[in-house]
Amino acid sequence: MADVICLGELLIDFVPTVTPTTLIDAPAFKKAPGGAPANVAVALMRLGRSSAFMGMTGDDPFGRFLEQILAEAGVDTGPLRFTRDARTALAFVSLRADGERQFMFYRHPSADMLFRPDDVDEAAIGACRALHFGSISLISEPSRSATLHAIELARAAGCLISCDPNLRLALWPDADAAKSGMLEAIAAADVVKISDDELLFLTGSTDPDAARSDLWQSHHQLMVVTLGPSGCVFITAGATGLVGGFSVASVDATGAGDAFVAGLLDGLLADPDAPGDPDRLRAICRFACAVGALTTTERGAIPALPTRAMVERFLSEPP
Repeated sequence: MADVICLGELLIDFVPTVTPTTLIDAPAFKKAPGGAPANVAVALMRLGRSSAFMGMTGDDPFGRFLEQILAEAGVDTGPLRFTRDARTALAFVSLRADGERQFMFYRHPSADMLFRPDDVDEAAIGACRALHFGSISLISEPSRSATLHAIELARAAGCLISCDPNLRLALWPDADAAKSGMLEAIAAADVVKISDDELLFLTGSTDPDAARSDLWQSHHQLMVVTLGPSGCVFITAGATGLVGGFSVASVDATGAGDAFVAGLLDGLLADPDAPGDPDRLRAICRFACAVGALTTTERGAIPALPTRAMVERFLSEPP
């Protein structure tokens, strides 16, 4: 069975054939597999860590395309479910000249929103070592209840529970609902990865100290605030540390945060006691930063995810 189960949305990103552009000006779009938890699942496989994807797509050509992409990457698709009651989610994503991305989602509802508690593969969770999820599946029922059920099963099984709140404000009813849902996701996890932009949204500050003062809870093992090319700050019960980033020729940041999560989880599963040792944790975070940095050097998320050999070679090169 898989070491890590990634739970949540699986969708089609339609990306412009030219960049930079806006959604209005884009002349054409190309389909690409998307969804943060799916990106993490594939990234883990690229690093040699077994993974599975749990969620739902439409029983339609796009859903079957996504299943094929995951299977070809080695991801266990046994916990993936299909429905004829809604179609696979779509997202149109463009990169503007100022570096910001625009999102327009088609999910009213989409298949991932219909994932129910009964669809959760309890045996798969009982056999895994970690469950990773985001906040998107907490937006509406029944996927909210399914996510919470999966978390309960994972906790009862002694699994490590990982969360990336992954702010997508356009999907929530309003900003207050988004903040509440993201805080609920953070509170349910043992390990939390959060970007500096998400930290600002949740606390009003980009200072990593705000993560400890406003978001940290006693049951947390690790919280990591990512700072883009500047690296990350890790927070544990007894330590805080800055880990520098890497200078690379970045062309597309899509999936970089998900790649970072995969590097982080891989390291924590290899060395579960690392949160108690800042030096060991620093090494894990440095590896995760390298995975994320390399992902930005190619276009797209899944096509750009590096292998372990690529990461190790990158880390061995002189700065």
